[in-house]
Amino acid sequence: MKQEFTLQLSPEEAYDPVVFQEVVRKKAGLPANSNEAIARQVKRSIDARGRNVKVNIQAELFIKETPPALLDHQPEYKNVSSEDPIIIVGAGPAGLFAALRAIELGVKPILIERGKDVRARRRDLAAINKEHIVNPDSNYCFGEGGAGTYSDGKLYTRSKKRGDIRRIMEILVAHGATEEILVDAHPHIGTNKLPKLVEDLRESILQFGGEVLFETRVEDFILDGNVMKGVVTQTGEKLTGRGVILATGHSARDIFHLLHNKKITVEAKPFALGVRIEHSQNLIDSIQYNCGLDRGPYLPASAYSLVHQTEFKKKQRGVFSFCMCPGGFIVPAATAPGELVVNGMSPSRRDGKFANSGIVASVELEDLPEYQKFGPLAAMEFQADVERKAWVAGGKTQVAPAQRMIDFVNKKVSSSLLDTSYQPGLKSVEMSEVLPDFISERLAMAFKAFGQKMKGYYTNDSQLIGLESRTSSPVRIPRDRESFEHVQIKRLYPCGEGAGYAGGIVSAAMDGERCAERLIAAYVK
Repeated sequence: MKQEFTLQLSPEEAYDPVVFQEVVRKKAGLPANSNEAIARQVKRSIDARGRNVKVNIQAELFIKETPPALLDHQPEYKNVSSEDPIIIVGAGPAGLFAALRAIELGVKPILIERGKDVRARRRDLAAINKEHIVNPDSNYCFGEGGAGTYSDGKLYTRSKKRGDIRRIMEILVAHGATEEILVDAHPHIGTNKLPKLVEDLRESILQFGGEVLFETRVEDFILDGNVMKGVVTQTGEKLTGRGVILATGHSARDIFHLLHNKKITVEAKPFALGVRIEHSQNLIDSIQYNCGLDRGPYLPASAYSLVHQTEFKKKQRGVFSFCMCPGGFIVPAATAPGELVVNGMSPSRRDGKFANSGIVASVELEDLPEYQKFGPLAAMEFQADVERKAWVAGGKTQVAPAQRMIDFVNKKVSSSLLDTSYQPGLKSVEMSEVLPDFISERLAMAFKAFGQKMKGYYTNDSQLIGLESRTSSPVRIPRDRESFEHVQIKRLYPCGEGAGYAGGIVSAAMDGERCAERLIAAYVK
């Protein structure tokens, strides 16, 4: 027999497994130590609005029966090694899930990745951190799993397609993710666990007849009029298939240039640009949980989400937190020598000393009049120029320009900087000289406003670390709303973050699945 409960529990009751079992059994009128009843959590979210933090739980209690698996979806893959192929460019979440969906539908995917497999990729990440050497094909953005592999591994999305989200989550669980991601309102996996999961996704692709080609960079397209036939790699090899899914991520500038040079329609797209802000995690916990400087043994590291509307030179723009990483660290995310980019990530336990988040301002195309000469690549060229400026400001290495928060607002170079999680190191600079004025002025307004919303947030015991610029693609590759096919080129399916149609691991994975479905429906079956 199964009973269902909606509960509001203390952190200990929610997160201590023994105490949780006792609480639910008592709620059902059973002895706390009954061994005939097993409780489990189905949904869990933290409510920190009051003086005492509560955890909202949807629970199930199974009496004299074994709980069934939480998984509803068990994908059925068939061997597709002898089937007609489709080409998928990019092995991030969009590309990986497009490949798995193709196999489910009986089609062979050939997955092409410019970077290395996830294990070999680690050496290049060490090189950028310790020696400041940027490999343009293997870094925190390029390589197996894409940018998502070395990130916080956040798995929530604003997408309204809830059924698709559950399906993606269950495929992740089937490949090694913990069932906790099916329970938490804001699930994440953690950068320490993502590489193994990505390897397991790849093994499924290979096991059932797909191909995965690493260190294979696409340098040209094979076109027959307005029909995409395949791609040409850096070695001159030609790979053809029934269609091409282009899932190259938001940082593949060479692909955007290639599309533009081939006169394949692309569009400039608004994005957001700013800095990473780093506080101590204890400070953020004390603000969010009203708990002093110790959140206790049960609560997870707290997160925050902030937004503020600013006006500068009679233009309204939003400033908002982006990719907040509790208990995380900041990493160098450049994809080419001569540029400085940072990003944030967290391990699964989120047990680091620091909290970091992107704080970014919206960049609209009308903000970039001097870049209009670049046409559809205007926003991308602006992004690249600011990244080069940050690299120069940091000393032409991966040392990042930085400034304490109140010093930044007061336009005062910080006499000293704080300890940081950013391994290559920091250099004290006037960040308003690195950032365009329409960004820096808006950030200064927003920091003061955020201090009103989160008492203690606006402090010189935090620091700005620049540059957070890869928030989303500055280019959109337009596609038909229904067919997902490119508006001009047949059999070309722009996909994921790089095409401008996703914003994170889950939304990219869902978009990859949908692109595979549309391509196969139109040209294979």
